[in-house]
Amino acid sequence: MLPTRPSIASRSLPRISKVARTTRPALITELHSRVVSPRDSHRRVVSSAQVANLAFSQSRGFASAADTSFTALSHSTHKPLFDKILIANRGEIACRVIRTARKLGVKTVAVYSEVDADALHVQLADEAYCIGPAPSAESYLCIDKIIEVCHRSGAQAVHPGYGFLSENATFAERLAQERITFIGPPASAIVSMGSKSESKNIMSAAGVPVVPGYHGTNQDPDFLQQEASRIGYPVLIKAVHGGGGKGMRTVHSGSEFKDALESAKREAVKSFSNGDVLVEKYIERPRHVEVQVFADELGGCVSLWERDCSVQRRNQKIIEEAPAPGLSPELRADLSAKAVAAAKAVNYVGAGTVEFIFDNDTEKFYFMEMNTRLQVEHPVTEMITGLDLVEWQLEVAAGNPLPLEQSAIPLVGHAFEARIYAENPRNNFLPDSGQLVYLSTPEPTHIFAPPLDAHRLESSSESEFTPVVNTSAALAPALRLEQGFEQGAQIGVFYDPMIAKLVVHGRDRTEALRKLRTALEEYRVVGVSTNVEFLRTLAGNHAFIAGEVETGFIPKHFDELFPPIPEPSHQALAQAALFVVLRDHPAPTSPSPWSTLTSRRFGGDVYERIITLQSEDTEAASATVHVHSLANGLFDITTRTGSSEHTFKSVSAHLASPTLLNATLEDALVRTTIVSQRPPAGVPASTSHNTMERLHVFHGARKTTLVVPSPAWLLSLGGDVLGAAKGALRAPMPSVVVEVRVREGERVEVGQPVVVLESMKTETVLRAPVAGVVKAVACSKGEMVEEGRELVDVEEDAA
Repeated sequence: MLPTRPSIASRSLPRISKVARTTRPALITELHSRVVSPRDSHRRVVSSAQVANLAFSQSRGFASAADTSFTALSHSTHKPLFDKILIANRGEIACRVIRTARKLGVKTVAVYSEVDADALHVQLADEAYCIGPAPSAESYLCIDKIIEVCHRSGAQAVHPGYGFLSENATFAERLAQERITFIGPPASAIVSMGSKSESKNIMSAAGVPVVPGYHGTNQDPDFLQQEASRIGYPVLIKAVHGGGGKGMRTVHSGSEFKDALESAKREAVKSFSNGDVLVEKYIERPRHVEVQVFADELGGCVSLWERDCSVQRRNQKIIEEAPAPGLSPELRADLSAKAVAAAKAVNYVGAGTVEFIFDNDTEKFYFMEMNTRLQVEHPVTEMITGLDLVEWQLEVAAGNPLPLEQSAIPLVGHAFEARIYAENPRNNFLPDSGQLVYLSTPEPTHIFAPPLDAHRLESSSESEFTPVVNTSAALAPALRLEQGFEQGAQIGVFYDPMIAKLVVHGRDRTEALRKLRTALEEYRVVGVSTNVEFLRTLAGNHAFIAGEVETGFIPKHFDELFPPIPEPSHQALAQAALFVVLRDHPAPTSPSPWSTLTSRRFGGDVYERIITLQSEDTEAASATVHVHSLANGLFDITTRTGSSEHTFKSVSAHLASPTLLNATLEDALVRTTIVSQRPPAGVPASTSHNTMERLHVFHGARKTTLVVPSPAWLLSLGGDVLGAAKGALRAPMPSVVVEVRVREGERVEVGQPVVVLESMKTETVLRAPVAGVVKAVACSKGEMVEEGRELVDVEEDAA
């Protein structure tokens, strides 16, 4: 039964979304009524993706797409789609599925945990049901609750999205028993290809090369370590039923193996309810190349070409592109042929991705695994083919044949996807959480991929897997924004920290990459740390521009990707100071003398203020800004940093909005977004930056974060309670304590594991910063801890 506790009783009732009731564009309904009448519903004369894009384009004043960009389904075999589907997921993928369902006239049911009650996917769906507390095991992974909601709502099918239950064979089987359609492959294919060991055995039997390693069932730690020694270090420990980088560890020596194995197994159990692992040789300079396949129940199977997902951090992708750069037509054909053969070998149905490791040194590829679901990066495939893969999923799940044959699938232009994560790249990409205080994004040009069939070039090759890549089509660059959160939303610690995905398409790789850089410059977030600036730096890196990608790209180019944080510019300092002055002493809006009393009471027309600002670099010297008001709303501003001084004369400035400063600096008109981020309520003042006001200055392509130090009197009241002793270990982000490995009074050595934390399904091991004796342990297993909280204090040995 569903939870009936009073605290969520009201949420357990179906929530009929206000957005779903009021925001469906009338234009889309009108277009559907024109092109798909009830008597002709089997004749798909215009693709629904084209209809939605036409509506979106006209509503925003964009040019509409051509009307001949798809192939009709055969009317003699077409079966009706579902009336209502349940989406067993959250975030951007749930929103993505809802958009396609709405386009097709299919009603949607959302499920949500208690902390997701106000989430965007809940607002967009036609109905929504609460299925339990925040932990995934009690909500999004609870099969019984999801099935009960299906029965209560009348949902005929379930779309699992990715993650959670998307590759859970038991879930697929249970749905079949309940006569509910699983929008995905059969359970047998999930078992075969979801197991990394079994899938590699299937590939070996099919003649597809696999990476050397141990793929057996013996999970004894000593045995696995022996196998690692036999294979030769470095090795990769990988969860058998894993994905998304979870349960994966690279091990460079035998002394690291046991700890890495234990951590990988623990993470695998939490993410996939199965701790089995395999051990493989770690290829030193690999590329990650994957092929999108699609199969129907009638034996049809096609390749939708390949993607390159090589640039990763923490074994997770952050930027993907299609097609993969630098592949010869012969290699592309070979990859696609092998991927289709793999899908057919397990009687696959639906969307799947066959992943390969491509060795840059030998130019050979090896089967890695098959993901039996829709991938996070599926939009880049949509953009180069002009297709809606979620629509294809619904068609295939309804029993219809694939909409296109292999020879009719376009490959036009180039696409990139950048994943926007709440994380701190300069702190080893550790996830962050908190409220999206401010969110401003680039304006998308499309909701779905624009049709491209008119730009498909005929191939003269005998192989159906050798398309002619069209890189000269007369297409305007396109931008899609896939997001699951809006301004004000809370990014919590229980789920994946991805905020959104930026997807761009251009005529060729150069144009698409230029569009991506521009879009990243326009994507602005305040409230949590993000990887936006890192992605912008990555997209402008010379090696990345040249297509010299590999999975070790980030460590290889670390110094270029993480240059020293520059000293704040004089322009940024001046603008930040003006923002503070105009905010604290706004310009009068009436001629009344009382409205100007605050700033002029004791100084007549003269107002002076010295503002101290610090950069995020705690070791950098503070900067001071002297602001001197003049008549007629002008200012003289002098900025002083540790290395230089600059004066701006007769600066005009005003706040056009609470976050927009318009000013003229040295005859240049600047419009700068500046967002104030106040410290969390109840946190005592201290010298720690997270207890002070931060000013986020977005100027040009750069973001500068400045800290306004707390005044001395406030510091004295706070007592600097957050000051850290040398041996103190603090939580680097909000997280859950997984394990405490020391006790009070116990002796520890430098680097010894002390506490294991988990945030957003990622484990972090905190190690002793000094050798000494544990003075205090201020946390316990299973406890939620906030960022900056002291967990363990080690009293350092006397010198």
